[in-house]
Amino acid sequence: MAEEHYFTADPTAPFKRVPVSANVWGHWLELTSGSGVFAQGRLDIGTGVLLREQSPPEHARTVLDLGCGYGVIGLAIAVAVPTCTVTAVDVNERALLLANENAAALGVADRFAAVLPEQVDPEASYDEIWSNPPIRIGKEALHALLLAWLPRLVPDGRARMVVGKNLGADSLAGWLTEHGFPTAKVGSAKGFRVLETRRS
Repeated sequence: MAEEHYFTADPTAPFKRVPVSANVWGHWLELTSGSGVFAQGRLDIGTGVLLREQSPPEHARTVLDLGCGYGVIGLAIAVAVPTCTVTAVDVNERALLLANENAAALGVADRFAAVLPEQVDPEASYDEIWSNPPIRIGKEALHALLLAWLPRLVPDGRARMVVGKNLGADSLAGWLTEHGFPTAKVGSAKGFRVLETRRS
């Protein structure tokens, strides 16, 4: 059987829920991950670097978690910033199920919704976009993904992404800058770069 990827829309692997605990910005998050979803049973290194290197977006009112998986980035923001609303998107329906279950368990389901990309209001805009983007979908697909969502930033909004240095973080920063989204490295640890992208 061909290996399934976490960006499969409807994984066929037997569904097994796996608990994950993470302390983010002083809040313990008791989460559930699962088979067929990115970073099953753990907080992946890249996401951990992003959340350690960056402070919560305390002044943001609308946040997009792009490629949310089981929801850890968006949920951490929803818990840390009670005045913000988080939209989380993913193509993996199992990931969305887990993210919404986690939101309910954490008591933030009124401010956090994990949905398919096509379910997002086309007029919605965001103060911040946070992402551990799915680099392994390939450069062309990744570029299309980012050019679809970065224009949804408000004029003074910003995106914060974590990308492996060996997976092209520096070249991605240059490419985004060339395409009208000035991007700079704002953190680095464990072989990952944290990039901040602005709307020009």
